[in-house]
Amino acid sequence: MVYKKKADKLKIEKRVLSVSLAGSILVAALEAFMAYFLHSKTILMDFVFACFDLVMMYPFIALVPYLYKPVSEKRPYGFSQVESLFVCIKYIIFLFVVLNLIIENAKVLAGGGHTVDAGVLVGFELILNLFSILIYFVLRHFSEKYASSIIKSELYMWKVDIMSTCSIMCAFAAQLFLQKTAGAFVIPYIDSTAAILIALFLLKEPVVQIINNLKELILFAPKEEVMEQIRQAVEENIRQSDYVLAFLDVIQTGRKTWVEIYVRSRNDLISVKEFKQIQRNVSRQLGELFDQIYVEIIPEIEKNENTF
Repeated sequence: MVYKKKADKLKIEKRVLSVSLAGSILVAALEAFMAYFLHSKTILMDFVFACFDLVMMYPFIALVPYLYKPVSEKRPYGFSQVESLFVCIKYIIFLFVVLNLIIENAKVLAGGGHTVDAGVLVGFELILNLFSILIYFVLRHFSEKYASSIIKSELYMWKVDIMSTCSIMCAFAAQLFLQKTAGAFVIPYIDSTAAILIALFLLKEPVVQIINNLKELILFAPKEEVMEQIRQAVEENIRQSDYVLAFLDVIQTGRKTWVEIYVRSRNDLISVKEFKQIQRNVSRQLGELFDQIYVEIIPEIEKNENTF
C-alpha cells in the first residue's frame, strides 16, 4: 500500500514536470523570436526567466525518481538533501539573473530609454498570458492530489509568468494611450521600467526559499509548530502505554522527516511488540501531515557512575 502511494506521487510529479517542461519550451521559443523582432528589454527578461526555468527543470526530472528510494546504508538521510540543494541552487542562480537584469535595464534608462511597438507587444503578451493561465490551472489541478516543494516551485514560476504578462500588457497599453498626449515623453522609459518593476517583484521568493533550503541543508531544528505537531502525536500514542516521552530528535530535509522518539519505561521493561505498535500509530498519524516520515522508538538508557 505504501509503495502504491509513493508510485502515485512519483507519477504526479513526473506529469507536472512534463507539462511544465513542454509549456516552458514553447514560451521560451516564442519569447526568443519576439525579443529579437521587437528589441524589447521586457520580453528579453521574460525569455531569460523562461530559459532559466527550462535549464533547471532537467536536473529535477532526473532527480525525482531517486527521492522515492528507501533510506539505506547506500542512501542515508544525507542523500535526501539533494532536493534542498537543487532548489537552493535554482533560486540562487535566479536571484543573480534578476539582479543582473535590474542593473542592465537601469543602464538603458540612464541612456534615455528606447521605444518598442506597443500594439504588437500587447497582443503577444495577451496570448502568453492566456497560455500561462491554462498551464497554471492544469498544474494546480495535479497539485491538489500532491504538492512537493518541486511542484510548488513550478507553480510559483507559472504564477510569476501570469503576473509579469499582465503587468507588461498594462504598461504597453498605457503607452498606446500616451502616444498623442502630453505624457508621450515617458514612452521611451516604459519598457525598461516595466522590466525593473517585474524583477523587483521577483526578488522576495528566491530569498525566502534560499534561506529555508539552507536551513534544511545544514540540518537546523524544524520550526516550533512542526515540533509541536510531532510532540502532540507522540504523546497521544504513548499515553496509555508503559512509557513516558524523554525527548524528541527531529531532522527535516527536503520532503523527508526523521523522528527519533526517546522513551523511558515506567517499570524497567521493554516490549518490542508495544514499540512496533506505537511506531505504526505515530507514523500513520504523522503521515497525514508530512510527505515522507520515518519514525523510530528508542529506549533512553540513563548513565550512572559506573558507565564509561
